[in-house]
Amino acid sequence: MTHDKPHLLTPAGLEKLTKELEYLRTKGREEVAERLHRAFEDGQDDDFVDNAELEAARNAQSFLEGRIQELEDILNNYKLIADGANRDYDYVLVGDYVTVVEVGCEEEERYHLVGAAEANPVEGRISNESPLGKALLGAKVGDVVRVNAPRGVTEFRVVKIESV
Repeated sequence: MTHDKPHLLTPAGLEKLTKELEYLRTKGREEVAERLHRAFEDGQDDDFVDNAELEAARNAQSFLEGRIQELEDILNNYKLIADGANRDYDYVLVGDYVTVVEVGCEEEERYHLVGAAEANPVEGRISNESPLGKALLGAKVGDVVRVNAPRGVTEFRVVKIESV
């Protein structure tokens, strides 16, 4: 899958994905190969056609190779997000930490706006391609952004923009 526009990565994200790729190419492949070998050996005694472990091992191998391909695609076409040391935080850019408050609520939420390859909403990293990420890009402190959510339009006020 070729991706025309580069994947946006933070320096930490680049390091994490590079390490994951190295691990999968070495240890990950070794583990899957061992699992396939064991399943094949165990299957010699049984009805080979109905070897669930061999099927599971083949699926694991397919998943592993797919993830390796995905990481190679990302790492062959990425753009590093600047750490922002030499800029004012007048408006939101990819790589920024953004604190928002949902209009009508008091609880602040803090997000790290990252490229899709690094997004993990559970850890507070949202993609610049997500509805909230798109709405926040270019917003200034005090701005209210509108996001189409499953339950209707939700409004967030930008409270703070920072690098860490």
